Order: sequence, then C-alpha cells, then structure tokens
Amino acid sequence: MSTLSALHTRRWNMEVMIVATLLVLTVSGLALAEPTVEPRSSVSRHITEGGRDNPVSSSKSAEEYGPLTTTGSQDENSARVGAAKPGSGSPGARSIDHDFWFFDADVILFNDEDDDGYFHGIDLLFDADTIYEYAEVYAVAYLSLEGGPWNEYTVTDTFSIAGTDAEDEYAIVTELVSGYPTGSYDLLIELFDAVDGSFLASYGPADTSALGLLALEDAGRDPMPVTTTVIVREGGGG
Repeated sequence: MSTLSALHTRRWNMEVMIVATLLVLTVSGLALAEPTVEPRSSVSRHITEGGRDNPVSSSKSAEEYGPLTTTGSQDENSARVGAAKPGSGSPGARSIDHDFWFFDADVILFNDEDDDGYFHGIDLLFDADTIYEYAEVYAVAYLSLEGGPWNEYTVTDTFSIAGTDAEDEYAIVTELVSGYPTGSYDLLIELFDAVDGSFLASYGPADTSALGLLALEDAGRDPMPVTTTVIVREGGGG
C-alpha cells in the first residue's frame, strides 16, 4: 500500500471514530435530558365549616401519589368518573340530575419563596349545594399540567351540606412538597356521595376561570434564596 493510500485510510478511520463518539454522546445527552420520574407528595389542612373565616382546621392529611401523568389530555382522562363534565361556564354549574352542584369555587396561591411567579401552596375554597335539606358527601381534587390528564392530589373528609346554605363552604389548604414540575395547571373538583361513592357533580376550568392557568411548582423547585452576609473589618495602625 502506498504512503498516500495509508494516509487516506487512517484519516477515514479517524472520521468514523469521531462520528461514532458524537453519536454516543448525543444519545447519552438525550437520555440525561429525559424528565426525572418522581412520586408526588403534599400536605393539606381541611376546614369543613366557615371556609377561610374559620382559623381552626378540622384535620390534616399527607398525600402520596405516583408520578404525575402528563401524556394525553383532559378529555381523554376525565378524572374518576369517566363521564362528560357538566359546565355552564358560570357559578351554579350542576350535575346531570340537578340534585347536586357547585355554586362557586376559587383559589388563592401562596408560598413563592424564590419570587419567580410560581407557587407551591394552593388554598382552594368551594361551596357545594343540593336540593336536599341534608347530605353527606366528599370531594376529590385534581391537577392537570399544561392540559394533560387529571391527577388526583387530595381527597376531603366526609362533610355535610345543607341545601344552599353558604355556611357549609369547604376549604383545603395544600402545600405541594415534591413531584410537581414548574408549569401552568388547571384544577378540577368532583363531588361524591359518602354513602355509596356515586358521582354527584364536578367543577373545573370550564366552569370558572379561577380554576385555570394556576402557576405552580413543588417546594423542592421553589428554594428560599440564600442570604450572604459580608462582614468587613477595618484595622488601624498606630
């Protein structure tokens, strides 16, 4: 083999090795870029009477769930009941049989330690009503990231509602601890019969804008800024 041919062969081999190395690094980079799969956790305070005006919480709960589901859409996964959500687009949206409905709901976000506009605290207040004088119910709350499927994040205690009495408002104050990536979330509430678990009514972003486009992240992604104190000592000569 001539010297020129040997040089061409060596150069070709080096180019092949470089391309192969780049492919390995690219694949490795893609693998490292995949989102981490982490379980979800949160803590909640439940206030069964008087809503936010009642400073005493009736109970506390710690929630543990699997990783946030993001593949799909809200329509493909209509939470627990798998039925079309009623929704009039205004307060007072009712269930199909009109026996139970949510009069209203609103959210106050809190705890933004790094001041980036995303919060890890959700103060949810809702008022469920019924045609009956008295009923025992419970509610399930869900979050949807960027229009993805509904993910249950907390369940209320069993509580009672009386007709259209405004004094039976229920408040859930939740702090997201882990497993909730930074983003825009929608919130959905579903009401169930405490006796047989049957679905009664739902209320979500289709019913009120207060439950849509919530800027959220978990506490692990919301670190408190570190304050550095600089001490300057001045010395003098004599």
